Amino acid sequence: MKRRTRARELALQFLYMLDLRGDTFLEEAREYVTSEERDSETTQFALRLVQGTHEHKAEIDAMIQGVAQNWSIARMAVVDRNVLRLSTFELLHCHDIPPKVAINEAIELGKRYSGQNSGAFINGILDKIMNRAKNAPAATDVVEAGPEMEEELPDVAAEVEREG
Repeated sequence: MKRRTRARELALQFLYMLDLRGDTFLEEAREYVTSEERDSETTQFALRLVQGTHEHKAEIDAMIQGVAQNWSIARMAVVDRNVLRLSTFELLHCHDIPPKVAINEAIELGKRYSGQNSGAFINGILDKIMNRAKNAPAATDVVEAGPEMEEELPDVAAEVEREG
């Protein structure tokens, strides 16, 4: 499995738990991700996705709600809701990830972890979000793992070496 695919899978699993257990669980993200994955690049990307999705949750939920006709966020299956949140974060804030890649990865996550119709549901919502994002003014806040995130996401490789 590719590193970023694995990172998305870990991020989805944690976002699912966060959705069920509440925001206080967020501080356990690093521990969870590093316990499930040893590769530092994968863990860094997974933590970037978790942190960014959580930080932009209100904006993301509003965007999803704006395109999800006849569906409220609360009525969506927990897995579908979190796949949509994760992928919407990628579409809106991760300009280093091609939109088609983010959508295809989301569809695969939906197929793997949710119901048989999830892939089509996720594709429909994300396609609308992608089209709205294309027509919106350019965002200025590209979220990439850089020096500003190092304080929030310390070196996972060092932690893994100490533990391993």
